[in-house]
Amino acid sequence: MSDARPKENSIIRMRLIRSYISSVVSISLVLVLIGIAGLLAVNARTVADHFRENLVVEVIMSETAEEQDAIEYLTEMQHRPFVKSAEYISREKGTQQLAQILGSDFLNAFQSNPVPISVDFHIQPAYLSSDSLAVVRSALGDSDKVNEVVVQESLVQSLNKNIQSIGMVLLVFIIILLFISFVLIGNTVRLNLYARRFTIHTMQLVGATKSFIRKPFVIQAMWQGLVSGIIADFVLLLLLYFAKKNYGEFFAIFDRRLLAEVLVAVLVIGVVLCILSAVRVVNRLVDESKDELYY
Repeated sequence: MSDARPKENSIIRMRLIRSYISSVVSISLVLVLIGIAGLLAVNARTVADHFRENLVVEVIMSETAEEQDAIEYLTEMQHRPFVKSAEYISREKGTQQLAQILGSDFLNAFQSNPVPISVDFHIQPAYLSSDSLAVVRSALGDSDKVNEVVVQESLVQSLNKNIQSIGMVLLVFIIILLFISFVLIGNTVRLNLYARRFTIHTMQLVGATKSFIRKPFVIQAMWQGLVSGIIADFVLLLLLYFAKKNYGEFFAIFDRRLLAEVLVAVLVIGVVLCILSAVRVVNRLVDESKDELYY
């Protein structure tokens, strides 16, 4: 009989440890999903700005414009607030670019080189809307040295529309994911605490207050959330390392400060959700009658 008691306690202890580990793993996986969604959401604008900045507004100089005219025009325009960067495209460089697209013998159809001198402008993302682009086009074309300003407005509009759609989808996805995570973490904590419902009832019988009963479970939930958050952050860092190693150019777009904020947010969300779930479950168990504890 004396050997049965320690054996029973050992079995209970092992069950609690397995339950705790299972809870931590489940919560960590949920937090990883939240972290991935958060990383995409907070860097959506950065990625969008990267694609916007790679859109080129081409200014074709007039046939009479010389190299010096184009350079003077570039120098004058590159200080405008809507210009991020500018590049002078000589007739020779323009010819090489066309030759890569049309073939090296495309000039055979012309008596003289038809490729004009041009200047390529990369526009600040804030000016890449329909109204702002009209102002940019007018400003860039306001020179007798300019023959035409080529703006890919349809591409800009398509990009802006897609970015807005992606942003809305990510926002809805994060809200749904937070709700699901709250339910999952709540159920996980509830299963963990439900096994100790009779302990909670016994504490009530000896006169323990609700706050006194709740305190140890909240502390345990806090540590559970903290450990889960640390594991989730470690997994996210591994994923980021993999992304940097295999997709370096894409990873370089991400804002490092925002990445750190997401990692901290995942840790905080894990702790907060576990504490809220523990408080909710303990309050419910405390309010249950003795007969309800058996169901």
